[in-house]
Amino acid sequence: MDTREHHEHEQDEEEQFITEDDVLAEVADDGDHPMDDDDENEAADTLGDLQAGPSGSATDDNSVQSFQTHKSSVFAVAVHPSEPLAVSGGEDDLGYIWDITDGEIIVKLTGHTDSVSCVAWSHDGELVSTGGMDGKIRLWRRVGKENFRSWEFLTELQGPDEVMFLRWHPKGNVLLAGSNDSTLWLWQLPSGNTMQVFAGHTGAVQCGSFTPDGKRIVSACADGTLIMWDPRSPTPVFKLTPEDARFDLDGITSLGVNSSSTLAVVGGANGGIRVISLSKGEIVTALGGHTEGESIEAVEFVDLAGTGMGPGVAVTGATDGKVCIWDLGTMRLRSTLNHEDAVTTLLAVPSPKNHLVVSGSADKTLKTWDARTGTLLKSHKGHQGPILSASLGLGGTVVVSAGDDGVCLVFTTEEEEQ
Repeated sequence: MDTREHHEHEQDEEEQFITEDDVLAEVADDGDHPMDDDDENEAADTLGDLQAGPSGSATDDNSVQSFQTHKSSVFAVAVHPSEPLAVSGGEDDLGYIWDITDGEIIVKLTGHTDSVSCVAWSHDGELVSTGGMDGKIRLWRRVGKENFRSWEFLTELQGPDEVMFLRWHPKGNVLLAGSNDSTLWLWQLPSGNTMQVFAGHTGAVQCGSFTPDGKRIVSACADGTLIMWDPRSPTPVFKLTPEDARFDLDGITSLGVNSSSTLAVVGGANGGIRVISLSKGEIVTALGGHTEGESIEAVEFVDLAGTGMGPGVAVTGATDGKVCIWDLGTMRLRSTLNHEDAVTTLLAVPSPKNHLVVSGSADKTLKTWDARTGTLLKSHKGHQGPILSASLGLGGTVVVSAGDDGVCLVFTTEEEEQ
């Protein structure tokens, strides 16, 4: 970090938009605590139950649990931050909260009139959101403090034309959504008050996220514009557009921000990748490892050093079936991994297994890789159609997938230790 970046970093520390006087005051943030022994034992017990649990009848099905209640394609799945629960949403206009250990339905999430295209848990897992092609965002919250098996409908948010993605703030009950009509929305929960409507894109806002430090928002649209926002202001901090020929990606299809919130990696429909400095609002470099004309569908960061500092290691997946691992310290390609069809999703396993990355593909499989060496550790099979979404749970020991075949499957990320 150079002197200027250090100074800006210190300034940012003072400018956190979560302050005692802010709209987030009602959120009690008790921080990210490491698992205590009881939590670790409970997670180990649950994982043991899963590994001993039922598997599909197909010989090449190595899943440990399945959820087959959706009537058609499952577009989205997310695992609870700490509990063995998943939320899924599908083409049948329904969402479900279900138990990943036995496939039991906990709650049926109704009220959408079109496909449920995105689902997300709040940072503490007390709230869950579903977003639909009908433009609705519906929220449920946990009832009581005894367990996570009782939920009630909270509110419905409206504004977007069609919900492209949902992202919760990493520390507070603030929800971000991208819309097909070029707007970006920010709400405070549980009140449901609109905090901000960001207008600055010209195409469908297909991807976006809070920076991991929670201080900024980065969003990108189908017309190829990238914008960084201060959540408190409707005016962009900076904007990059295809008018700069170096940034012409034929539309931005994926986006990721490194753990130190200093760099963004964006992928385009033309197979191009750009690394952006978030402190300077400038293109740092272009990365060329994917096939030209093949869309970059996923960007993820792997914290190989385990420090959360520095440029980091980026992983990109595209419709060419390739997964490329990039060292952003040197801007060099570390390794190229291969699926037999388009890569649709990438997941970085958290510490202590932070060297692992899981990829999901239209070739009907997920794969766990060692990002340090590019070695394939495990193939996850059982789907009869493309993988459309996936999510890690129980500290990264399991991955839950959502398929075009209408099924969600649960897998252990690594082979069980003998």
